[in-house]
Amino acid sequence: MPRHFIKRFTPDTEKVRSHKHLRIFGSLLHDPCLWHINRRSVAMAFANGLFWAMIPMPFQMVAAAASAILLRANLPISVALVWLTNPLTMPPIFYSTYRLGSLLLGTPPIANSAEFSLEYLEHSLSVIWAPLLLGSVVAGLLLGALGYVVMRILWRQNTLKRWRARCSLRRQRKSQRSRQSQPLKRHS
Repeated sequence: MPRHFIKRFTPDTEKVRSHKHLRIFGSLLHDPCLWHINRRSVAMAFANGLFWAMIPMPFQMVAAAASAILLRANLPISVALVWLTNPLTMPPIFYSTYRLGSLLLGTPPIANSAEFSLEYLEHSLSVIWAPLLLGSVVAGLLLGALGYVVMRILWRQNTLKRWRARCSLRRQRKSQRSRQSQPLKRHS
């Protein structure tokens, strides 16, 4: 992936460092590896951020930041991807992860999508926590792995495309120079 494209959508370094929930990491946020945009750090950030986005817990950003520091993944991308689960997307995502967990555990789901809301979660969490957590972890692992692989592939394809374009440009320049250096033939 082109660095400039990713940089356009990445939050400002100082803005992330000064975020009230991330201040607990203090000087750890000054590690330059957390801010680099390269194939490895971006792919790890996608894996990390997508995993934590699927986990139903408060302060997902803090968990994503902590694991980004441990993994030396790009911190702003890790934290930004957590916002895939926002108040609009949470109900369908967590209902889907609950259904996945129910399927994996072999238990019949007790909720249908019309009933699945925050109030429903509060009242029946003691019954649905196991399928919800299992489904969330499995979905997070799968989505994180998929994000990692896709970012590595896209980055490599873009690198190859740019490399081929540079080679083509070099060949064009070389052929132009060789044409210019050839003596002109005169017809008599």
